[in-house]
Amino acid sequence: MVEFSLWDILRNLLLAAQWTVVLSLIAFIGGGLVGLALLVARTTASRAMQQGVAGYVQVFQGTPLLMQLFLAYFGMAMVGFETSAWTAAAVALTLYSSAFLAEIWHGCIKAVPKGQWEAAQSLALTLSEQLLHIVFPQAVRIAVAPTVGFLVQLVKGTALASVIGFVELTKAGTMITNATFRPFVVYSCVALIYFALCYPISLYARSLENRLHVHH
Repeated sequence: MVEFSLWDILRNLLLAAQWTVVLSLIAFIGGGLVGLALLVARTTASRAMQQGVAGYVQVFQGTPLLMQLFLAYFGMAMVGFETSAWTAAAVALTLYSSAFLAEIWHGCIKAVPKGQWEAAQSLALTLSEQLLHIVFPQAVRIAVAPTVGFLVQLVKGTALASVIGFVELTKAGTMITNATFRPFVVYSCVALIYFALCYPISLYARSLENRLHVHH
């Protein structure tokens, strides 16, 4: 058994937590960009394209993230792409995020009052102009809080990347536990670090929601 002080445990976990943060940001930003493209296609494209996007969303929402990570990790290797746990985790979480963000934003667009759509149509604007100038600005206001809230779920979801060997906070906790045989201490520290990452985001999402509701 290796003798680790509490500070040694925390220091190593904090180093691993940096990769949790990096992976979360990559998945959130990448998923946001892909999700925006999906949203535009679902809103303005042909009926077939809209159904295709809806199917894409249903696939990612209806299957466990764990399975998506496995499929990305082993599937990329099968089709000839040189893969790593880092690459597979980033790809899987980006696609997962894109589906959820596209659905969140689509719901926010539908939440824009029907009268606003009718007003936009009465101005003889094209659909693209209606969306760009009338609908999207209002939908963005509705979408801010749930989008930030989704980030909390994403940060916690990165823990599953440990199963394909990506060394983030949870994987580091397991490795340190195996070296120290102090699971309660180690996993308590892991939980506290996740809480320190997620709680400020939750507070910010709640604050945004209250602020936007007041100014609505």
